[in-house]
Amino acid sequence: MSAFLQQLPALIGVMVGALGSYFATTRGDQARFRREHAARWDERRLAAYTDFARSLKKSVTLTYRIASHLGNDPHPHPLSPEEAAPHVAEATDARDPAGEALLMLGTPVVVAEARAWVVTVMDMEQFLRDRIQDPEMWSTLLEKQRAARERYYAAVRRDLALPPGHSGNWQPSPTEAS
Repeated sequence: MSAFLQQLPALIGVMVGALGSYFATTRGDQARFRREHAARWDERRLAAYTDFARSLKKSVTLTYRIASHLGNDPHPHPLSPEEAAPHVAEATDARDPAGEALLMLGTPVVVAEARAWVVTVMDMEQFLRDRIQDPEMWSTLLEKQRAARERYYAAVRRDLALPPGHSGNWQPSPTEAS
């Protein structure tokens, strides 16, 4: 019995060490799982945000081309409303699934900014459906759309903890403009 008592502290030490190792490994695994889980959701949200922006940008590009045909925009590739109709329908249809993914995965702030952007694009589309020829009014709509787009991207960057990015406002340099 005395031999057992002499080895008891060593046995207790081994048990404490094993339990400590188990708990440390478990906590590390849990922390790694949480990090990987958060990274997966960040990737999915980024994909949803990107898909939404890409689908909406297709609509925006089509509006530029139709506006050019109507004399409101200097886009170099005008497209008549009749020629654009199937492309507009396709772009509008593509926005719906992208918007649903955004609603499921996006934060409320990003979704609100996305809504503001899409409403502005819908105003542009209505302007063109009404066949309005007013370059000043079109220019105002363009600025409103660009500002909404910039706010959307800023909200996405904040949500994903990304650094600030470019505004997307491409101004030609004085040498390019001439």
